Amino acid sequence: METAAPAIRRGAQATLAVLTLDAVAYALLQSSVTPAVPAIQRSLHASATASAWVITAFLLTAAIATPIAGRLGDLHGKQRVLTIVLGLMVAGTLLAAVSRSLGVLIAARGIQGVGGAVFPLAFGIVSDELPRERVSSGIGWVSAMLGVGTTAGIVVSGPIVAGFGYEALFWMALVPLAIAAVATAVAIPPSPARGAGGVHWGAATLLCAGLGAALLAITQAPSRGWGAAETLLLAAASLVLLAAWVAVELTAREPLVDMRMLRRRAVWTTNVAGLLLAVGMFCAFILIPQLAVLPRSNGVGLGLGQSAAGLLLVPAAAMMLATGMGLGAFERRFGLRAALIGGAVLSVVSFVLLAVAHDHVWEIAVAALISGGGTGLALAAMPSLIVASVPPSQTGVATGMNTVTRWVGGAFGSQVAASILAGSAGGSGLPTDAGFTTAFAVTAAVLAVAAVATLAVPRAPGAPAAPAVALA
Repeated sequence: METAAPAIRRGAQATLAVLTLDAVAYALLQSSVTPAVPAIQRSLHASATASAWVITAFLLTAAIATPIAGRLGDLHGKQRVLTIVLGLMVAGTLLAAVSRSLGVLIAARGIQGVGGAVFPLAFGIVSDELPRERVSSGIGWVSAMLGVGTTAGIVVSGPIVAGFGYEALFWMALVPLAIAAVATAVAIPPSPARGAGGVHWGAATLLCAGLGAALLAITQAPSRGWGAAETLLLAAASLVLLAAWVAVELTAREPLVDMRMLRRRAVWTTNVAGLLLAVGMFCAFILIPQLAVLPRSNGVGLGLGQSAAGLLLVPAAAMMLATGMGLGAFERRFGLRAALIGGAVLSVVSFVLLAVAHDHVWEIAVAALISGGGTGLALAAMPSLIVASVPPSQTGVATGMNTVTRWVGGAFGSQVAASILAGSAGGSGLPTDAGFTTAFAVTAAVLAVAAVATLAVPRAPGAPAAPAVALA
């Protein structure tokens, strides 16, 4: 008979509740702005290329700040650094709410991007504060909030912008962010685990420059062209800078990211899987709402309004929440590796279904339900696998690097999907059914590679062997 896991003590329950608020507040802010970019462009009389920096600035800062904040959290306490990160998000959100020019708004979004560190810091706090038997379920719960908050942001964005203007998105996000920052400072105890040494700022500069060049190449490629000289030069610069970063880290006495940690099989294989799985998650958030709002008169699309289109992602959010809540029980029965593999397989199935059937609302809803289940399992299992494989003093930077790989994968996936749709546009300027079919099929192929990659991930220490029927 299975032994019940110990209950979470009251203080740990309060910590988990505050981290839930932190995660939802961040996810709401992250996702609600993307659908509002056209409205921002019109309000500020900006070009499409310039307006795209509202998203690009956030991605760049998130990729840069996440590993550094993770390292600082390991050194100086995750609770302290998380409080500072949330405070910066509050400042950036307030600046965005009162901005009246595109330049100020882009700067504000850059400050908000520091919030990319919320999840790795939260995972480290869960590992510090919860009983060992409850760490996976706690991380699964916090991970699920990314999907729930992201979906909620997409759903509410349209009506809020239409009724009150894009500034209202930031005023809406400001209140939960401020509450989250105060609650984190007051209710979460200081982190017990501490690392030794400092931050290698030379390595940090190389990593930031390399990631920045990669994200710039990805986000600008649809407008510049994937084969354009600027895109290729940025990609080449990224490879050179990241190679230099690895070389510096290998010889540094106090590296920003310990390469021995990244060479752990559980870490690097999980990061590869995360990079590829993020393609599917972000493609779902890009492709499904676009397909839903297109008019049926064009021969493709569901003819729904912006709000109704966002509601199509609610089944995915519900499944992310359910799988996050159930990860602890799933781990005790099958293990975290099985959760990651199962999540990848479900993600493949969902996009195969979308590639062959996407003409009716119920078909999209079923595929979104399956996609949410797969994404939820995978997102919850990845940080848990990494936390179980590294020392407590490295959980912040280790999960931070996993978050960065998912940022890069998500940015790449969303831009590739946008390029495929743009390339299929007919005389009306709208994407065709063939374009959506191709985008769904390409995403399914990438996710199939991700599913194969998950087979290389080792079982977490002490994990049960999954029965052969677990993934049948």
